[in-house]
Amino acid sequence: MQSSGLNNQRVRQLNRQTVMKLVWQHKLLSKSQFSQHTGLSIPAVSNILEELVNDGKLSHSSENLSKRGINSGSYQIPPDGDFILCMNVTPTSIESQLCDAQLSPNGEFERMQVNASTPQALLAAIENIWRNQCKTWPKKTINLALGIHGQVDPVTGVSQTMPQAPWREPVEIKYLLEEKLGVSVRLDNDCVMLALAEKWQNPASRQDFCVINVDYGIGSSFVINGQIYRGSLYGSGQIGHTIVNPDGIACDCGRYGCLETVASLSALKKQARIWLKSQPYSSKLDPETLTSMQLIAAWHDGNEQVRRWVDNSANAIGLSLYNFLNILNINQIWFYGRSCGFGDEWLATIDRQIGFTPFDHGDVLKNKATQINFGPLNRTQQVMGIGYLYVESMLEKE
Repeated sequence: MQSSGLNNQRVRQLNRQTVMKLVWQHKLLSKSQFSQHTGLSIPAVSNILEELVNDGKLSHSSENLSKRGINSGSYQIPPDGDFILCMNVTPTSIESQLCDAQLSPNGEFERMQVNASTPQALLAAIENIWRNQCKTWPKKTINLALGIHGQVDPVTGVSQTMPQAPWREPVEIKYLLEEKLGVSVRLDNDCVMLALAEKWQNPASRQDFCVINVDYGIGSSFVINGQIYRGSLYGSGQIGHTIVNPDGIACDCGRYGCLETVASLSALKKQARIWLKSQPYSSKLDPETLTSMQLIAAWHDGNEQVRRWVDNSANAIGLSLYNFLNILNINQIWFYGRSCGFGDEWLATIDRQIGFTPFDHGDVLKNKATQINFGPLNRTQQVMGIGYLYVESMLEKE
């Protein structure tokens, strides 16, 4: 009897978690919609919803989502809770989107250039954006969710390494901001931000998938069985530091020939600058002022040198992914980052290198075969992904 009671309690807990996940994903659902998504009967759904409303986890609305049957209204996250200010933070720019208690965007998406020469300057820039939002919403508590470039310890809230920063020491971002501002602060790596965005906002994402961010550097984040995989030291996803050429150039990590030294935007710009300086009259591009957007434009304009460099980088990414796919058998890959501006031809080159994994054969597996695509979420949705750190923390407590 005791074992049966424990089993029933666990089933009820899992059902509550499932209902809460659905309402965070869909924002507003009726009883019949909950029943369709969960496979539970209407009476069972009604009991769970009543519990969650009584616990203050959900609120009931009179808005009817169906034109048929009796109007039983709909359910949502209570709209009067704390706001979350989501940010993507690097030493050179901060993107931000304020979200309401239901993690829906509130106000405009903003991007601000910064020139943080010290950790204190970066923290001051974050604080300034937060205080400006507090002036607009003086009666609301606005918590912070930060996607941080580089390696992050999400438990202690420490930025361990930030590759673009002029400093090298760890920064206790969570502790320092919570002490100064008096609100809750959660943070994680910017690739985890993208994975959370995909998990919660893209219904096409599978239980197992990977996001690859090809930008200044190359990072990734894995979702396995619906959960972010971080690793015991929170260093999971460092695909940019897989070695593609042992005799290659030095990487910031201290090793030689990492993927980042061949295929990141910073590597491509470095390669272009070196060549342009040796061929001063061969191109309209200025090696001293070359930008990522100019490099992408040169690719689309058919610049032979740029196309050769970018093709080589895409081949290197594809080979690295082939090895990665065979190890973990994660067969859904979403690409993000400014390198996606190279377009479909760049992605096709990556795809050709992968070809097929040893597991991609047989008619039965076609619906699970490897899929490699550009991520469908816009930048606002991407940055909002970091706010789901709060959602996942709440669900763990259910």
